Amino acid sequence: MTHRKITDLTLPISEKIAGVSIETAKTLENDGWNATMLHLYSHSGTHMDAPLHFEVNEQTIDTLPVNRLISEAWVVDLRHIQPAELIEIEHLGAIDDTFERGQSLLLHTGWSKKLGTDDYRNALPRISKSLAEWMGQIGVNMLGVEPPSVADVNNLAEVTEIHHILMENDIIIVEGLTNLDALSNEKVTLIALPIKVENGDGAPARIIALED
Repeated sequence: MTHRKITDLTLPISEKIAGVSIETAKTLENDGWNATMLHLYSHSGTHMDAPLHFEVNEQTIDTLPVNRLISEAWVVDLRHIQPAELIEIEHLGAIDDTFERGQSLLLHTGWSKKLGTDDYRNALPRISKSLAEWMGQIGVNMLGVEPPSVADVNNLAEVTEIHHILMENDIIIVEGLTNLDALSNEKVTLIALPIKVENGDGAPARIIALED
């Protein structure tokens, strides 16, 4: 069996993450086992969006085709991107020369290191309209980003437009990634598995990358 490096790109679910609260439900002492009650915002932490999130169409998180959730993915180093900067096509370098329709993109901005700061949500680097349209043209399968959104969450018009463009082009959006700096190769096998929430608009997900 070929040895493969496996890297977890998922933030732990904890109360440090907005939209998460965890309560004790059972204890070994009182009930015979330990258990907790998890209260999760559907877009908390590392998560995946479904088109229903912005009512682009009626597709829900539980009906995303599972064959879409394992994909070759290019890792693009964007650590030079500044806070609140628009990510443009030219920032991706020569990826257009090597990208094949149906592959995915992971944008490595280093933004996960800002988790717990005000900038993490309020000064995130954003996908430009032209970049979103270009991704649709080249046939991106999944787009993975480190910030909690692909667009400015404080600008409803922008966040709506960018999600609409991506989703109308059938691009699966994965947000809140971490640990991309642990990847060694420019191309990995991406496995992105959301919690299977019936009729869900999105869900926390476990994301891993495999490298030969």
